[in-house]
Amino acid sequence: MAKSYHRVLTVAGSDSGGGAGIQADLKTFSALGCYGMSAITALTAQNTTGVFGIHPVPPGFVAEQMEAVLMDIGADAVKIGMLYSTELVEAVAAQLKKHAVDKIVLDPVMVAQSGDRLLQDDAVDAVRDLLMPLATVVTPNLPEAEVLLDRRLEKADQMASAARAMAAFGSRSILIKAGHMEAGDCIDLLYLPVEGRVVHLTGDRVDTGNNHGTGCTLSSAIAAYLARGLDIEAAVANAKAYIADAIRAGAAYRIGRGHGPVHHFHRFWE
Repeated sequence: MAKSYHRVLTVAGSDSGGGAGIQADLKTFSALGCYGMSAITALTAQNTTGVFGIHPVPPGFVAEQMEAVLMDIGADAVKIGMLYSTELVEAVAAQLKKHAVDKIVLDPVMVAQSGDRLLQDDAVDAVRDLLMPLATVVTPNLPEAEVLLDRRLEKADQMASAARAMAAFGSRSILIKAGHMEAGDCIDLLYLPVEGRVVHLTGDRVDTGNNHGTGCTLSSAIAAYLARGLDIEAAVANAKAYIADAIRAGAAYRIGRGHGPVHHFHRFWE
């Protein structure tokens, strides 16, 4: 009997420095035992210090990439990252609907670790209206949650109400990442609307500058675990454990002059 892979498609931008974007996604899929595929939405000229150029891929060609993969190979889960423009959001949403993709992890990438803008202002509404209703999990960090809700989130006790407000846009769950809070443990918040339940996921902070691509890696890990058959809560918990170990394992390395990557293959080599 022929074996089958756990198939995961990433729809995201390319990071020439290898730490984030589709490069981080494909590394994560491989590390977690999945077959990775990609539809590239934008080329970026970037390294550990910043983004020096963005070349968006025409929306029609992004749709062609997705069509080619989904009509032939299929996908057990899809991770969505950098989309850049309203037109790209529309093209991606149309393909997801056409192929009835069931497990979707939406990482609403808006700003790079360096502070460079990766999503045009007028595309935020399109992400809210077209992609969030399709998503299994949406994974904003605090700054991204503020943009999606158009309000400030300055305290940890505001996260639950923020997650409930975002769930109104239609996704099956919301994971707000608290890494941008400056003090204390890193306590992410998962909200499951159907159950009306809030889950707090606590992790230690690691003192390192090697945090480039952490959001991409976490969302990709969630997609990988969903593709392997885990439910939402288990997929998120396992993905959080994976990224925590990847950050710790990569902390001692020095690569580039800015924010280095995490160690995606820490389970296999040091």
